[in-house]
Amino acid sequence: MSYTQVYPLQISQTMSMSDAYVLVLDAPDTGKQVPVIIGEPEAQAIVMAIEQRQARRPLTHQLINNIMEQYMLILKQVTIDRFDEGIFYSTLYISDGFTEKRIDSRTSDAIVLALMQGCPIMMAQNVLDETSMEPGALEDNLPRNKAQLPNPDETLDQLETLLRQCEENEDYEQAAEIMKRINRMKGNDPK
Repeated sequence: MSYTQVYPLQISQTMSMSDAYVLVLDAPDTGKQVPVIIGEPEAQAIVMAIEQRQARRPLTHQLINNIMEQYMLILKQVTIDRFDEGIFYSTLYISDGFTEKRIDSRTSDAIVLALMQGCPIMMAQNVLDETSMEPGALEDNLPRNKAQLPNPDETLDQLETLLRQCEENEDYEQAAEIMKRINRMKGNDPK
């Protein structure tokens, strides 16, 4: 099976689901892009990995990365092998220097770990052919502004200040998103 390397290009909040995001994977060698629907925690983890930021205390992906480092395990590559009924299936290739193990993984988790360890993300050519779109085709279906992802260390005061700024600038869409985050933080929102 042949593979093509892909790179995270953009994360935007979906218009139809408030807690879902679209991660756009770019395959520059082919001129194609692949949209992957992910949840808010995974979107946050991907952004943190790209920006090389860490939360005050290890979140799940950082914990896995820390365990791998302690046991001298190396993530050699991540492959996105299959697409079935709207779900991408991925594999982690982990080595201890002597043997290599393959571990089934959610694609979003695999991408976060790949970004943390600086290893390639490879997509099977048949998956790329089945799920890709031409560059620019996604732009009409994504919000113009990239969504601001929640920061695990942000405080209620910071969010309320941001909310006031959005209201002053008459950016009511962003204000509504911040209000959702405030409600979640206060425990007033079930999601």
